[in-house]
Amino acid sequence: MQTDIAADIAAIEAISSVPTILDAVAAITGLRFVCIARVTADSWTTCAVRDTLGFGLKVGDGLDVASTLCEEVRDTGRAVIIDNVSEDARYRDHHTPRIYGFQSYISIPIRRPDGSYFGTLCGLDPLPANLSGSATVASMTLFAQLISKHFESELKLSESQSALLGERDTAELREQFIAVLGHDLRTPLSSIMLGTELLRREPLSAQAESVVERMRRSALRIAALVNDVMDFTRGRMGGGIALDLRNEPALRQALEQVVAELQGAYPEQRIGLEIELPATVYCDPARIQQLLSNLLKNALVHGARDQPVQVRARARDGEFEIGVSNGGPAIPPARLGQLFKPFWRASSQLASEGLGLGLFIVAEIARSHGATLEVTSVDGATRFTFRMRAGESVERRMLARA
Repeated sequence: MQTDIAADIAAIEAISSVPTILDAVAAITGLRFVCIARVTADSWTTCAVRDTLGFGLKVGDGLDVASTLCEEVRDTGRAVIIDNVSEDARYRDHHTPRIYGFQSYISIPIRRPDGSYFGTLCGLDPLPANLSGSATVASMTLFAQLISKHFESELKLSESQSALLGERDTAELREQFIAVLGHDLRTPLSSIMLGTELLRREPLSAQAESVVERMRRSALRIAALVNDVMDFTRGRMGGGIALDLRNEPALRQALEQVVAELQGAYPEQRIGLEIELPATVYCDPARIQQLLSNLLKNALVHGARDQPVQVRARARDGEFEIGVSNGGPAIPPARLGQLFKPFWRASSQLASEGLGLGLFIVAEIARSHGATLEVTSVDGATRFTFRMRAGESVERRMLARA
């Protein structure tokens, strides 16, 4: 049994989006302890945890399952949601809140596709919280389903490795699964985003407005992850990054918007900006924004905090160029060759920073534009440079992809 539990913990830890999901749950609910628990007939074990409360549980720690409400979720197959224990007729005298000292609590079942029970996505806090609202419950249910799908994908992929004849077949199976998963997530995610927009139109208390805004930001963050996954599958499965090419007269403003948004997200860091652009640049402006956003965020996350990140965009002598540089130690040559691979991270990069697709998508955007993407790193500076011939035709791009 312990071997099985250890394998389940390892499977959950292998899902790179789990820290992001736990962050989103905490933001939406306001709960300061959130975890994924493996629950069996005789055990309760933490597989992933976000604890800003100081509750004390770490990955692999266990509780007496009889002392938890997750046992009730396992037995009934239904979620347990408590806004305020002291006002809840069913749970105000229950032993579990007394043991663990919480007032608000939520536990959503996580199931395998065959219907068998795995465990729960749960959270608690000593303070009351509004958890029973339909939007919160829908979000939590979506997250539990997402964990279940990812968890099962890891198991299926590990099982398929012994059955498939080569690495190409394994990679294609994984990418097809990701494509289907990304597509299937769009419908429930769109419902959540529509719901938050409708709620924002109604008169709300200050606390409710804050909760709705956190939900909206979390949904946008998940949407960005889904878009990254869809871009990844198009790039890997032969479709390439889709472009909407045109002579763009407002590229300067588009690039300035990217810099302003990330400066707001990282106010403690300095960003230098230099733009020298003609009246128009022939490109896909939305994809160029995406390229700059990914490169700039990478520089802000990994660059030296005491040195500014420099952004330069210019067009001269028939060439359009975007460069992003940051200070800090040189990247070892062996790692430079890994930077543009999908799902690859530096050892110091946290899983919560994303799926590891940002630089891969940058490379695919460059390839679709028929451009080059270079990275140089010496002591004190790392620089990424996107460079393409300005104003050339779609045929040049097609030749570049051949």
